[in-house]
Amino acid sequence: MATRDSVLSNVGGSVCPLILDYGQVLARCPTVPEFGRMAKMFNVSVESFYRLWEDSRGPYDRGDFTAEEYWLTLAAQTNTSLDGRQIEILRQVEVEIWAHANPDMIEWLNRLRAAEIKTALLSNMPWDLVKYVRTNFPWMENFSFKTFSAEVRLIKPDPAIYEHTLRGLGIAAAEALFVDDRETNVQAARALGIRSIQFQSIAQLKRNLETLGFPILPAVVEASSAVSGAASPAARSEPPEQEIKFQL
Repeated sequence: MATRDSVLSNVGGSVCPLILDYGQVLARCPTVPEFGRMAKMFNVSVESFYRLWEDSRGPYDRGDFTAEEYWLTLAAQTNTSLDGRQIEILRQVEVEIWAHANPDMIEWLNRLRAAEIKTALLSNMPWDLVKYVRTNFPWMENFSFKTFSAEVRLIKPDPAIYEHTLRGLGIAAAEALFVDDRETNVQAARALGIRSIQFQSIAQLKRNLETLGFPILPAVVEASSAVSGAASPAARSEPPEQEIKFQL
């Protein structure tokens, strides 16, 4: 088993800075009914719309398209038409369904800040959601550095976006610890020499951090209330039937 030294940097013995993803790490995944609100506007099933949505995210998260261009592209691919009012609704809905921060993870982030452990946010996120979280989430100020894909015109798993975050923290790859729910993003970080954990649940994250000797661990609560009033999926071993395991 690794020792506490596994997460200590080579500079002064301080705890390694922690780089965290947003979607499905700090925020819960949307439910089927939530995602279905968008699917309905394209007259397709949730499953079909999700596949289309997932396959199209890269350029949008990188800021290559405006919101209007993005949603009109999806409309063309589903043989539907959208007017300006419908596009505004889609923009609002997408922000709403990804705006449910996991309170247990935010409480942990607060404790990391209190312990003076550097943290960074590294997220693939379109402009609409970037603007929302910057404006409405005071806990964003807990981060020492924030990297949003739309702002830097890069997306994970491009090595350049990890390097941007490392420069922002002023550290080398070997001094960081990265947490993300997506395997491809974790593999890309490891290829750069960044120690990484693939997030599946808070309980699993806590075990992995404990193995590394990380000094501040997230609390595991069997059922904590998210903003929507539903139990946080990150605190459960299995997602309920109405939740989709998205990959962001």
